[in-house]
Amino acid sequence: MAVPTLVPGARATRSPGAPPAPSSGTLALVASLLGFAVITIDVTAVNIALPDIRATLHGGMAGLQWVVDAYTLMFAALMLSAGALADRAGARRAYALGVGVFTVASLACALAPGIGALIAARVAQGAGAAIVMPASLSLIRQAYDDPRRRARAIALWTVGGSVSVAVGPVLGGVLTEAAGWRSVFLLNLPVGALILVLLARVARSPRRPAAVDLAGQVTAVLALAGLAFAVIEGGHMGWTSAPVIAGFGVAVVSAVAFHRAEKRHPAPMVPLSLLRQRHVGVALAVGFAVNAGFYGVTFLLGLYYQQLRGMSGVAAGLMFVPLAAIITGANLVSPRAAERFGRRTVIVLGQAVLALAMFALVPLDADTPLWLVLVLLVPTGLGGAFAVPALTAQLLDSVPGERAGTASGMLNSLRQTGGAMSVALFGALIAGGGGEGSGVGGGFSLSGMHGGLVVAGLVLCATTALAAWLLPRD
Repeated sequence: MAVPTLVPGARATRSPGAPPAPSSGTLALVASLLGFAVITIDVTAVNIALPDIRATLHGGMAGLQWVVDAYTLMFAALMLSAGALADRAGARRAYALGVGVFTVASLACALAPGIGALIAARVAQGAGAAIVMPASLSLIRQAYDDPRRRARAIALWTVGGSVSVAVGPVLGGVLTEAAGWRSVFLLNLPVGALILVLLARVARSPRRPAAVDLAGQVTAVLALAGLAFAVIEGGHMGWTSAPVIAGFGVAVVSAVAFHRAEKRHPAPMVPLSLLRQRHVGVALAVGFAVNAGFYGVTFLLGLYYQQLRGMSGVAAGLMFVPLAAIITGANLVSPRAAERFGRRTVIVLGQAVLALAMFALVPLDADTPLWLVLVLLVPTGLGGAFAVPALTAQLLDSVPGERAGTASGMLNSLRQTGGAMSVALFGALIAGGGGEGSGVGGGFSLSGMHGGLVVAGLVLCATTALAAWLLPRD
């Protein structure tokens, strides 16, 4: 079917009774929703595909951790400056670049001949996703000038992410069972192509001057990569081995270099003055802890269901659906609860519930009834989803309006970093934990799983106390 060509000054015509052509704003919203959905589904779907990846590529537990963390770490580190890229290139062009990189990298993942090639392709996927996230919101902001329509569009974008969390594990299980783990990545190709087709019909975005903090970006990537390497390999090589000590050394040196780079740069991607504000620092710490707990649990349970319980990928994916439904409901309730009881109360309560959830999951073993596992997961979904919307609003109200985008990027980056570090630590513990139950289910250590849950619970207890003490009363 031919698309009518518009000439300057002319109006599009359509035959009587034909449906109206979708507006540029609608197309921008659909493109943004699809991009956000595909980068979200990719995380949760790959978690379910990990045992099949291990069986095919023989990467070991460390390889599986890097398959997850290579994506998450690049996502976290590059998100700090991706907003500036979207401003400089324009939202539409930046979004197309991010989607293009993500799609090509997905093809490389599907064709990976070995675990090393897969991890390298996941790095590129994470870089593309880091551009997609802020550019998709910028695209919506550009498409809707009316605040009410824009608020509804952003609400749809947010709900789309929550639904993707539910769809991801099930889709990952179905695709892995039916066509193998490579199909999880191949699914991204038609979606990416569709997004690019939609973007071709979206209005061009204006470009704005924005400084690029190259030194800060490079040192941030090195610091996170060094820390992740040390934590992941520490559980396999030993915490005092030379490579692990070197990894910690790279992380420390790079962190110091990052601090100096941000101090000297005229427009740093992480303004140090924000970090010195206690409300901002507490919000970032809480965001890190909440994601560490939640993503650590989902990583553990994906392996627990399949390696320890012997469940199929589809069955394991279905076990996450109630959790995702709870998350969606809690996200919707949180803003109303914050208005009634105050943000600090909601943030503290959400963290406390999530901390209790970590401890409640500690008694899990290979014989725990599945209905009880689902019951114990209820506070896991409630706690984090209840706290995060109020936490985001609290952070944005704690900074000047012109710093809102920067603060939001810092929060999202720290949240992703928390998820990456928990996967690194939990994977090291379940691969190298000792004691009774160690090594059950093809290298899955039950005692290591219990230890990881306790660590996550203690971290959440600490940030709960910090938020109760330092966040302002409403």
